[in-house]
Amino acid sequence: MQHLSSRHLLITALLLLSAVLLRVWDPEPVARLRLSIFDSYLRMAPRVADPELPVKIVDIDAASLREIGQWPWPRSRLAELVDKLRTAGAKSISLDLILAEPDRVSPGELARLVAGRPELKTLAEAAATLPSNDQLLADAIGGGKVVLGFVAQDGEAGPLPPPRASFATAGDDPKLFLPSFSGASISLPELNAATQGLGSVNWLPSQDLVVRRVPLLVQAGGQLYPSLALEALRIGLEATTVQVKASGGSGVLAFGQQTGIEQIKVGPVILPTGGNGELWLKFAAHDSRRYVAAHRVLQDRMTPDEVSGRHIFIGASAPGLLDLRATPLQPSVPGVEIHAQALEQMLAGEHLSRPAYATGAELLFLLTVGAGVAYLLRKSGPVMAAVAGLSAVAVVIALSWLAYARVGLLFDPVYPTLALVALYLTTSLSTYVRAELDRAYVRQAFGHYVAPQLVEQLADNAGGLKLGGEMREITLLFSDVRGFSRISEGLDAEGLVRFINDLFTPIADVILEERGTIDKFMGDAVMAFWNAPVADEHHARQACRAALRMLQAVDELNREWAAKASLSGDTHEPVRIGVGLNTGRCVVGNVGSPQRFDYSILGDVVNVASRLEEETKTFGAPVIAGEATVAQAQDFAFLEIGRVGLRGKDRTERVFALAGDEAMANSAEFATLKAAHVRLQRALDGRDGSEAQKALAEARRLCPPGLGQLFDRYAADISGLSGSS
Repeated sequence: MQHLSSRHLLITALLLLSAVLLRVWDPEPVARLRLSIFDSYLRMAPRVADPELPVKIVDIDAASLREIGQWPWPRSRLAELVDKLRTAGAKSISLDLILAEPDRVSPGELARLVAGRPELKTLAEAAATLPSNDQLLADAIGGGKVVLGFVAQDGEAGPLPPPRASFATAGDDPKLFLPSFSGASISLPELNAATQGLGSVNWLPSQDLVVRRVPLLVQAGGQLYPSLALEALRIGLEATTVQVKASGGSGVLAFGQQTGIEQIKVGPVILPTGGNGELWLKFAAHDSRRYVAAHRVLQDRMTPDEVSGRHIFIGASAPGLLDLRATPLQPSVPGVEIHAQALEQMLAGEHLSRPAYATGAELLFLLTVGAGVAYLLRKSGPVMAAVAGLSAVAVVIALSWLAYARVGLLFDPVYPTLALVALYLTTSLSTYVRAELDRAYVRQAFGHYVAPQLVEQLADNAGGLKLGGEMREITLLFSDVRGFSRISEGLDAEGLVRFINDLFTPIADVILEERGTIDKFMGDAVMAFWNAPVADEHHARQACRAALRMLQAVDELNREWAAKASLSGDTHEPVRIGVGLNTGRCVVGNVGSPQRFDYSILGDVVNVASRLEEETKTFGAPVIAGEATVAQAQDFAFLEIGRVGLRGKDRTERVFALAGDEAMANSAEFATLKAAHVRLQRALDGRDGSEAQKALAEARRLCPPGLGQLFDRYAADISGLSGSS
């Protein structure tokens, strides 16, 4: 095969280098394509949510606004909501709400509004003595495991209260890698002072504004803060410390590089992160059971099981409140569900992560496979390179998918695919045509003898068609037509060819469908084998099944021929075939000369199979198999005939009649038939004619139609016993 020129190899190398540089540059369109593939994986195999739903969302939905009133609700109503959830046994309560302004309907606020009206002086004085709604909410927050959210941001942002969690770090300072903000938008000081947990509600959306990750930690005002979901986990576990392990930390190999944060641990829960501390979200499908309408809680219409022992997030899904986000699974979900799903994922331990070594591994794979394709382009031509490239693409995609599905690792299959496709496109048209001619030769050589799917496997390795062979265990099948000479005498040349073609067409189809290789047609006989050229560990079983199906195909032909003969007023004599099966080691390969050769087999096992086929005439069984075949197809229905001396052989062989498939072998009728057959043979060996007659009668009652002649032979043997006695 003509090799590619140096120019083509140079173009290939340049394309490979361009693909590597493209990966290093990682422009937005390519990065978005990579994310779209990860999104596709998630859509194909999302996280399966715990049916017990350990996380619930108390939803300020449209129905709750109709029932309770328009937003914002009085803080006293939120306090009532928190109290009811705490009383119901919530494990943690997280508010995905920023309550930065005082409640305008607090008694004190109302007192100030009416302070200038004398007629309301008494009312104003009484209202001024009442606690504010904000204080009521602060008291409710202080009475339970409540987490308040804040938004870390730059610009005009208020100072943050100190974090409620403490942090233990190993390795590099996590502040080097985390999203950093100068301040935050926070709730009222009295609310923050009362809460046990404080967490950020920030997102890390991609440029397409799809939320795929959430930062588990942020740096705001020079301090570390956990996310809302991470803080809810900490509060629920009653932990005080968040452990952060970064590059250079215990067990983290960074080789002197500051690769970022590797994992975050709270209590026994370990969370893998990206370098900047973000958690890839493996979303579960939207489930309405995750939600409890807020008005149901306030109106005491919820069941205790909906809240008890669960982490609760209070948030809004009402469209008018504008807290909606896009995810890979849905174009619009309430923002609070993202926090809830993040906590679900933490509790389930089913994570996604893109390890620090992922980019390096992708580049290494790209260079290795690219070099291999370049070598094949020069050594074997474009078709082999194309096959290798497509195989490598399939491997990249399969490995990427398996890494996602099995261990939750995200590897990018885009760049290797682009590089290998580019390499394939450098193939010259002339080389491609030459390679296709080689493939066509393989198809021509094997197309009539091997199943189409096996032909394609061989066509992918056209270089294997050369003189030579190998030792391999093979199952042989020989078959010929009974009384063919008599049949051919009654046909002219055209009729004889038509008869042979009509007979061999279904027989050949059966052999190919059972993954066999047709070696040759010899007049009225056919020779086929299994386990070459393509390996088949069930070759003996495939050959047995093919033999049984061949008998069925001939029976169907006999019915068709009989019907045609009846219409024309002729008589039809049924056609019968005999089949011999044998298994053993022999030489298989291309036999002949460099100008013309055939793929065939050589060895004693071939001769034995032919002799077994001849024995079908002697014993009257349509299919006879050798002992080695029976040993590898023990789930088929076999009857042992005995030991016979084969023509041209010094030794005797144990031979078996194939009575049926696995279903027959497992049937009670066959078990009875087999037992009767054993009794019959023993009676004949012991010259007990009476017992032999009884066993023969029972065997004939259960005998399959195809074995009738076998038992006729036994009847003759019994008659011989009676005559001699």
